[in-house]
Amino acid sequence: MSQPEITFVVQERFGVGESPVWDADRQRLLWCDIPAGVIHALDPARGERERWSFGEPVPSFGLARNGRLVVALRNDIVLFDPASGRRQLVASVTHAKPDMRLNDGKVGPDGAFWVGSMDADGDAAKLYRVGPDGSVRIIADGISISNGLAWNADGTRLYHSDSRGGIWLDCWDFDAQTGVASNRRRLRDRDEANGRPDGGACDVEGTYWSAGPSASRINRFSADGALLGWVDVPLLRPTMPCFGGADMRMVFVTSLDSGRAETGHDGILRFRSDTAGVPVGLFAA
Repeated sequence: MSQPEITFVVQERFGVGESPVWDADRQRLLWCDIPAGVIHALDPARGERERWSFGEPVPSFGLARNGRLVVALRNDIVLFDPASGRRQLVASVTHAKPDMRLNDGKVGPDGAFWVGSMDADGDAAKLYRVGPDGSVRIIADGISISNGLAWNADGTRLYHSDSRGGIWLDCWDFDAQTGVASNRRRLRDRDEANGRPDGGACDVEGTYWSAGPSASRINRFSADGALLGWVDVPLLRPTMPCFGGADMRMVFVTSLDSGRAETGHDGILRFRSDTAGVPVGLFAA
């Protein structure tokens, strides 16, 4: 794939910029800064920004009905109404260690919120399915840092990665009606040369886009895990791509703090893709 023209949408430093989500109804980009505990929203056309603080880490979130958001905090998953500031507890998880927290999460085509946890010093993290009714189902365990959640266009494949420890990318067969993931298989294993697999997204052609922060690039894999190409980005540590824009062909990429004093390595950038992305789902609560 050819190297696209890249521009910065926001050029500023975030502790860990993550979980970019395109809100098609409002034509705006949302993302979080995990350690700051803040969700940001930007209207790229007007340059208008909003932010909401939660007082604890915000690892990920997704869109919900009636303009609300489903938000992962350290241990809790809440429904949040940006208009009123009201929060409603959906579910809580109990981590195996006191220093663990939730991590990458997305709304699936089944209307549930899929979210993993992270264990920076071990493999006690899990992947959970949180239903709109507050039910919590453990999908997988033995993970260090759960990441890379994405679904293909017809909701029949679920992608999931571990960006530390095993450093793998897996794929599951998925039933969008029941939210059941089955037939798990390994697509890539110990693939550090192309960048540890962080956040992911799918396009409508069935390919999987994965941030490789240790290689400063966005990788594009086939449905079966073959490397099709990549985009080198001027972010030292890109964390997640998401598709957006009026035609869903704009790829937005978040990043974490580069740790460098000079500018040009931090913020959120965008570039155009030849293929449109899969629209995000809505939490069915």
